[in-house]
Amino acid sequence: MKSFFARKSQKPILERCRKDQASLMRQKYAPWYHSMDSQHKTRVEMNGKEMVMLTSNDYIGLTFHPKVIEAGKKALDEWGSSTTGARPANGSRRYHIELEEALAAFLNKEACQVSSAGYISCSTGIASFAQRGDVVLADKNLHSSLWDGIRLSHASMERFSHNNAGSLRTELELLDPDVAKLLAIEGVFSMEGHISPLPELLDVADEFGCFVVMDDAHGIGVLGEEGRGTANHFGVEDRIDLLVGSLSKSLSSTGGFVAGDKDTIEYLRTHSKQTIFSAAISPSQAACAKMALQVMQDEPEHRERLWANVEKYKKILLELNLDTWGSETPAIPVVLGSKERAYIFWQNLLKKGVFTVMSIAPGVPPGKDLIRTAISASHTDKDFEIIAEAFAYAAKKL
Repeated sequence: MKSFFARKSQKPILERCRKDQASLMRQKYAPWYHSMDSQHKTRVEMNGKEMVMLTSNDYIGLTFHPKVIEAGKKALDEWGSSTTGARPANGSRRYHIELEEALAAFLNKEACQVSSAGYISCSTGIASFAQRGDVVLADKNLHSSLWDGIRLSHASMERFSHNNAGSLRTELELLDPDVAKLLAIEGVFSMEGHISPLPELLDVADEFGCFVVMDDAHGIGVLGEEGRGTANHFGVEDRIDLLVGSLSKSLSSTGGFVAGDKDTIEYLRTHSKQTIFSAAISPSQAACAKMALQVMQDEPEHRERLWANVEKYKKILLELNLDTWGSETPAIPVVLGSKERAYIFWQNLLKKGVFTVMSIAPGVPPGKDLIRTAISASHTDKDFEIIAEAFAYAAKKL
């Protein structure tokens, strides 16, 4: 019989960590967790080599806008680096309220709550409203943050085919009409670049009494009047019960938001563990997001340049017969079909000075292994020359 100390020294979880094949393979081939030594707009330096960043979510290109940077510096001087507390306790400040009011007005909602991460906002947007005994109808291509929200809610869950109102109807027709239902969708699916067909989905949701939660992290700043998002793009803002998203895309900061009517947001503030027990976003985070929101409205040329750049980039990919999965937005995948092909393609882009991100199953459906790219308003003609050369090289090497 093993001694007490011998038994105590055996730690199955530690052994699991040491032998995990996914982690060992990630460290061997190193497709992720690359650290940049410096950055200016669309150019980054890594291991002494300058590269074009082609996978940032800085769609409107405001991360280096002088007004945004100055707002962050001013807030840091005035308020310090952190609140060191959660919003319900000691962490709430005037600048949080000002940002929330600005976001609510921009999104045509009554109220808003900001949090320290987009992941938290998307997760709590479901976890705080669905509960055991309810049913969540989920697009099968939802972001991980929304899946976690469903899991935390303890509600039942039914998947429906991606962006398919007919499939949604089929699932709803099988359910008890008296059961509370929540529909979880995205405005823009960031991996595929697809826009949700909101009018069709909402017609079905309204018919069956669904509470509608939409993640529009990749729609804000990109679609709609002045970048007000996917719901505004379709003219259905009043039919979305809860908008969730991130401050780290077009708003050039970090953090997240949940927006809805006053009663809904007050309910969130009462019941959201993610809100109650998370530290408030920092002064500079809030100030940068608020200024980016203002610049987005005052300077429409950034969004105009974004869409012009999208057309330039798509033309490059089309001429090379590369599969973009029908992307309709600045989030544009290049589907290679296997992790081996995706890895080789990614390496060759890197070799030619273009930084992208590889995404493989199960992060994407089997056979959809891809290179995830995203266009910014900040990309220049010189950037596109480098991008065109790199993609031609990578395609030829395949």
